[in-house]
Amino acid sequence: MKVLVVGNGGREHALAWKIGQSPRVDKVFVAPGNAGTAMDAENVDISATDIEGLVRFAKAENIGLTVVGPEAPLALGIVDAFEEEKLRVFGPSRAAAQLESSKVFCKNLLRQADVPTADFQVFRDPDDAMRYIKGRYAGERDRCPVVVKADGLAAGKGVIVCRRRQDALDAIDRIARRREFGEAGAQLIIEERLKGQEASVLAITDGKTILPLPPCQDHKPAFDGDTGPNTGGMGAYCPTPMVDDAQMAWIEEHVLVPTIHTMKRNRRPFRGVLYAGLMLTPMSGPKVLEYNVRFGDPECQPLLMRLKSDLMDILEAVVDRRLHEIDPPVWDPRPAICVVMAAKGYPGEYEKGQPISGINAADEMEDVKVFHAGTRLEGDTVVTAGGRVLGVTALGETLAKAKLNAYTAVQKVRWPGAWCRKDIGDKAQEYMEKLAAEG
Repeated sequence: MKVLVVGNGGREHALAWKIGQSPRVDKVFVAPGNAGTAMDAENVDISATDIEGLVRFAKAENIGLTVVGPEAPLALGIVDAFEEEKLRVFGPSRAAAQLESSKVFCKNLLRQADVPTADFQVFRDPDDAMRYIKGRYAGERDRCPVVVKADGLAAGKGVIVCRRRQDALDAIDRIARRREFGEAGAQLIIEERLKGQEASVLAITDGKTILPLPPCQDHKPAFDGDTGPNTGGMGAYCPTPMVDDAQMAWIEEHVLVPTIHTMKRNRRPFRGVLYAGLMLTPMSGPKVLEYNVRFGDPECQPLLMRLKSDLMDILEAVVDRRLHEIDPPVWDPRPAICVVMAAKGYPGEYEKGQPISGINAADEMEDVKVFHAGTRLEGDTVVTAGGRVLGVTALGETLAKAKLNAYTAVQKVRWPGAWCRKDIGDKAQEYMEKLAAEG
């Protein structure tokens, strides 16, 4: 079978790499891909949002399955377009993808499904939003625990965590007046800022059966200690000890199941990957921060490093609506960690075209895989082409050993201005030490 992976990031490299291991797959294409997918698959020069072009290619090449990586083509209706042409495709419909493409839709559905989430208000007019902040937090310049979110897609950057009243007013100005995130700021949400540890719980579903995957923890802020602006994700590890088996069962019952059922009742059946970004609040338990409708990036990388089963069995079972028939996936018992190496200036303006050295040396390490994200080839040279450039991913007998393997590999990779967070996975160690101290 021929498989087409749509996208050009680290997630898509991981998907192409894993799908290519299936004995049932003859060839993997990636559109448009990156320097890494050019090595593990075959790149196709078609944009991820050129849906007509992708449909034509899938027909011409007799593609047996198309796997959609990023959110943008899903929000544009790529799955609907492929299904209209009787092409097999993995991912949710445009209507179901609104869980991610519209935060207002998502919050209203969470309320309808009685899924725990932060209290929120929706605004179309920035003046109304500012009046709300000034009224609710009058006289409290140094205390304004809210999160301001652009309604639409903003590459993971349209969420601004605020501590002071002026922070919130500035966030409203950036999103709704200056439109830093374009039409994503046509509406905005102001919600209470929750406290606790964040976790990512991804589940694969065919609309009836739900297959939860091992819980992960992403690191969204740019710098060590969760400081700095939000990013698309600076690293992740899997599994996280902060979500144990009992809590996973609770999340499945109170978060995943009611969401899938409510989507079905609303005639928006959900099929694909449902990614719940959760805040594990100390007093009220898990609450949904947001939903994504695809594999997370960088969560996908450590998840697929640990997956020992054939990924194609799972993907095809979803497309064919028979997820209940397959055996549960087998996971490597060892934890995995992904460290994102970024370009100088990210998540702001960043440099491109810097030659990268040392990738092969890192890849040659045992239990290490370097997934490319923002890279391209200039001749035989790999150069930077994005903000998040590489996802250096490693397994280890313990999380500490996985971290050591990942950062040892990071040290082998060089380009001018390269940087990364140094504390990916440390929260898990701190959590385990706290549990041990509490007895």
